[in-house]
Amino acid sequence: MRRFWIFNHYATTPKTGPLLRHYYFAEYLKEKNIETTVFAANELHQTGDTVDTHGKPYLRTEEEGVPFVFVKTSKYQGNGISRVKNMLSFFFGLLRISKGYAKKHGRPDVIMGSSAHPLTSIAGILVARRFRVPAIVEVRDLWPEAIFSFGKVKMNSIPGRILSAGEKWMYVHADAIVFTKEGDVDHIREMGWDTAHGGKIDLKKCYYVNNGVKLSDYYQSMEKDVLEDPELTDDSFRVIYTGTIRPVNNVDNLLDTAKLLKKYKDIRFLIFGGGSELSRLQKRAEEEKLENVVFKGFVEKKYIPYILSRSSVNILNYSQSRYNWSRGNSSNKLFEYMASGKPIISTVKMGYCILEKYQCGLSLEECTPEALAEMILKIHDMPEDTYAQMAENAQEGAKDFDFSVLTERLYKVIKRVGKG
Repeated sequence: MRRFWIFNHYATTPKTGPLLRHYYFAEYLKEKNIETTVFAANELHQTGDTVDTHGKPYLRTEEEGVPFVFVKTSKYQGNGISRVKNMLSFFFGLLRISKGYAKKHGRPDVIMGSSAHPLTSIAGILVARRFRVPAIVEVRDLWPEAIFSFGKVKMNSIPGRILSAGEKWMYVHADAIVFTKEGDVDHIREMGWDTAHGGKIDLKKCYYVNNGVKLSDYYQSMEKDVLEDPELTDDSFRVIYTGTIRPVNNVDNLLDTAKLLKKYKDIRFLIFGGGSELSRLQKRAEEEKLENVVFKGFVEKKYIPYILSRSSVNILNYSQSRYNWSRGNSSNKLFEYMASGKPIISTVKMGYCILEKYQCGLSLEECTPEALAEMILKIHDMPEDTYAQMAENAQEGAKDFDFSVLTERLYKVIKRVGKG
């Protein structure tokens, strides 16, 4: 059995959180005789909980035969200096424990360091050098481009140049680069780092392995985890949004749209999720007498497949200005929406558009309540056979993003860099 190590600061097991991309990879790679160990921080980003390492540098656990190593890191809150310290403690923790862990559990044959932040990928390269094995860099979010797009750091500033230089170093020294968005490879071209522009990065070592959904678990949950709610089974045309209700999600846009559609008595907006904006938006809907909007509050994730399956149309409500959507979409939510077998409306028009490729939804050229209302009515008024085809396209398209398929793509990358 070959050994594959994955470094991902925020990875979880099913018992510790919802970030399961690498857990699923490990499950499926085991079938290919590759033992995959996932290294993650013991401070859990999504839940704020901590995995107790009992005073030791790391804790090794196994869940369903998948080895997980929780590296002891510093505590943090928010996005300030304590979070930076947490990132650094994970980076140095990986460097510190890797040799001893390998001595006890076996040396790796290939290592993959996965963002969100680049320190994890850099650690992957450095540890791979120590063992003289190939290093894969996985980019799930383009740093520092994401920081530049939010205006936190300017690209041409000294910190911006340092971050870009670090990113370039990472790509140059990786044996392979895996992007989760199809268009992210364009970033290397735009920066002039590829060999065609006189740079050192051969784009042949770049691969695309999107996020996705484990369909077997999804459909099992859809049948088993039924949310008893009469508004999910009545005769209304249900416009469903699921997700956190924060300023960045701009749920006000849905209320503005609902206001325009008040005269359509069969159209109802069902909004599932909690967050800092929930009480304000509930008050707004009450004051404006938006009887076609129902806030359902937070629901357990296990109910999401059933909820989505009961929609008439599912809404991907994104901000057009806060992110560079030209490179595509790697949101897990998109593939859950597709798996539900219902049409989708995206409030942004994306590059490498998956909705367009699979003909399973509609995208707005401009994110306005008027444009969204028009798209909702377009699906509302569709002939039955056109609607059914769009719904079927969504469910069929989701098969390309099942984790069994995605793992096969990653497996090919591992084989190529490992030469066997």
